[in-house]
Amino acid sequence: MPSEARRRGLPVPRAGPDLLAQVAEKPRPPGSPLPGFAGTPPYGGRNLALATFLVMKPIGSVAVLLLIATACSDSGATTSTSMPPPSTTTTAPAAIAPTTSMTTTPVPATTTTVAPNPFARPEWMGTRLLVLRDDGFGEIPATPAVFDPRALETLDLLPPPSDDEFVSTFGPVPDDVLARSSWVEECPVSPKDLSYITVSHWGFDERYHTGEMIVNAEVAAEVVAVFEQLHAAQFPIEQMRVILKEEIDAHPTGDWNDTTSFVCRPAVGSGNWSQHAFGLAIDINPFHNPYLKGDLVLPELASAYLDRADLREGMVEAGDIAYRAFTEIGWGWGGQWNSLKDWMHFSRSGH
Repeated sequence: MPSEARRRGLPVPRAGPDLLAQVAEKPRPPGSPLPGFAGTPPYGGRNLALATFLVMKPIGSVAVLLLIATACSDSGATTSTSMPPPSTTTTAPAAIAPTTSMTTTPVPATTTTVAPNPFARPEWMGTRLLVLRDDGFGEIPATPAVFDPRALETLDLLPPPSDDEFVSTFGPVPDDVLARSSWVEECPVSPKDLSYITVSHWGFDERYHTGEMIVNAEVAAEVVAVFEQLHAAQFPIEQMRVILKEEIDAHPTGDWNDTTSFVCRPAVGSGNWSQHAFGLAIDINPFHNPYLKGDLVLPELASAYLDRADLREGMVEAGDIAYRAFTEIGWGWGGQWNSLKDWMHFSRSGH
């Protein structure tokens, strides 16, 4: 097939001796075309070596090697592109988090058992009204089992003592205490004739408590001395407090048990003032030491304690610590009366 040069009528370069001499003797700048050849395709660049080889083939083998070596040298200087070394990508293995096997040991449920309070007061206390008798007192039912024997907790109306030492105070009756007491203008004593005392005492709940009482000012110091002896002997007292005005004429429930002194009222079954109205008598645990006259029992639910031979805690008997403490200051005891028995009652006059 005729070459492009022949087909177009262009002169075809011939490789004669002069051309070889020029190639061999005259160095050329890198990238410049060989003599007699254009520097553009299809004869320039990478095609130069092939074109030269084809043209120079008729010439001897020496010339062919010389041209090929020259062309390869020139081509490497201008178009050789160095291949970058293959990149080596090192992928570090992903860190594997250590697997921790946790064993959960089930914790057994803790059940807190609250022991029942053996000294708890019945919720119905003070709420069950008794049927009235003709004399205005309540009917006398059987003593509830919870009250036989009776050993109830003390309600702390005042802060209890910090230890087991006996603590006491006495002095004029504070206005707020007088206001809640049973004192009224008609009482046989004036407030200045009375004294307010506080004493620590042992309770049926086996703890120490602070009780309060209004007494006649003349006997305040000796009354404190009596309760100091009861404290030392741990003679139990359920509740020691000031009786309120509204309690005097309240409908009876028959379950009260307050150790107290001043109560502005007449004597039971009499129109005369009681020794309590003067602050000169003290009742100790009335439920454990009831009043008995004929078929009247006060408190009305305390008939189980009429049996004085069945001695239970809180009861007063002749010769015991309560009896001795009061008789030492010259007071008499209602448990020794003949016409009636008032086992709770101690008084300076003996009445």
